[in-house]
Amino acid sequence: MTTAQTPQLDVQPSPLALLLLGRGADPRSERGVECPGDLPEPSDPDLVARARAAKEKLGNKVFVLGHHYQRDEVIQFADVTGDSFKLARDAAARPEAEYIVFCGVHFMAESADILTSDDQKVVLPDLAAGCSMADMATAEQVAECWDVLTEAGVAEQVVPVSYMNSSADIKAFTGKHGGTICTSSNAERALEWAFQQGEKVLFLPDQHLGRNTAVRDMGMSLEDCVLYNPHKPNGGLTAEQLRDAKMILWRGHCSVHGRFSLESVEDVRERVPGVNVLVHPECRHEVVAAADYVGSTEYIIKTLEAAPAGSKWAIGTELNLVRRLANRFAPEGKEIVFLDKTVCFCSTMNRIDLPHLVWALESLAEGTLVNRIEVDRETEAFAKLALERMLALP
Repeated sequence: MTTAQTPQLDVQPSPLALLLLGRGADPRSERGVECPGDLPEPSDPDLVARARAAKEKLGNKVFVLGHHYQRDEVIQFADVTGDSFKLARDAAARPEAEYIVFCGVHFMAESADILTSDDQKVVLPDLAAGCSMADMATAEQVAECWDVLTEAGVAEQVVPVSYMNSSADIKAFTGKHGGTICTSSNAERALEWAFQQGEKVLFLPDQHLGRNTAVRDMGMSLEDCVLYNPHKPNGGLTAEQLRDAKMILWRGHCSVHGRFSLESVEDVRERVPGVNVLVHPECRHEVVAAADYVGSTEYIIKTLEAAPAGSKWAIGTELNLVRRLANRFAPEGKEIVFLDKTVCFCSTMNRIDLPHLVWALESLAEGTLVNRIEVDRETEAFAKLALERMLALP
């Protein structure tokens, strides 16, 4: 067929396609929007001094939070470090701070805005610092899923449990439908609570944390779990499968923890005799089953703190943290290696770099509020309800 004979197809690209091609933007999504302003050059030798000066000028008006996965160049300016929920609570405990600069990703800054007072302003140094896992469950997809559960006649039996690593919209959905939020530390307690409220759980958005908690920690079988795929009609499941399931897992995952494989575990055991394998519960089920220790980021840190000198560890979590821990415990004779041979940072977390932090701090010091993360009142109310249910867990 010649060019002249080629039919002209009237095909319009979808909003998602345009977004992925960089030709569109969705401010309610964590795929990223443009960051305004002129950033300092990364090669500027005065960046550290500029950050210190701006932070000193702001004084108690600013409180800088640094997630464990942040770069060392950023973490040095954090007033506190921790996982996402710990940092959000730390922010709420500092009501005198007018500005909360969250060096993390979008959903974390949203959680901080939900938990802090209306007078406090949460700033994310780069608005494109998102979370691929949180992006895997949109409000529209989850609403459609609930319709599927309703049509299957099981919605009244289902209690949603959403991982902290989710958008404010998903947290609000969870609160509105009688569910709770969980972290990787209290997922088992959250599920126990949920099964006291209903017969089934819709677990969002990380399938691996949901599966690992249900099977490894609570004694369910893999057959008790089904995987809801939002990109397939009815989630790719029959009404019978939904009626038989105890755990309805959302098809989402962490792009970093999902990279670790059973082969990674087997390989490191061969390379490092006597090694202890310690992984995050966001890893695949077969990786968790083959590991020696499994736990949250805080658990990983505490386990290494308590480890004897001379012990060997392979860690399955984000590389910035693993490298920082390896340097920290090297003087104690603890050998710490990354579980996989392939280097893998969290690419979106790494968007928060020193130039973005300097730009945000200097802007605030000059009286210009930038990159504010603000959750609307209705979403905040229902999301806070879900978070409060988590805080009330025994």
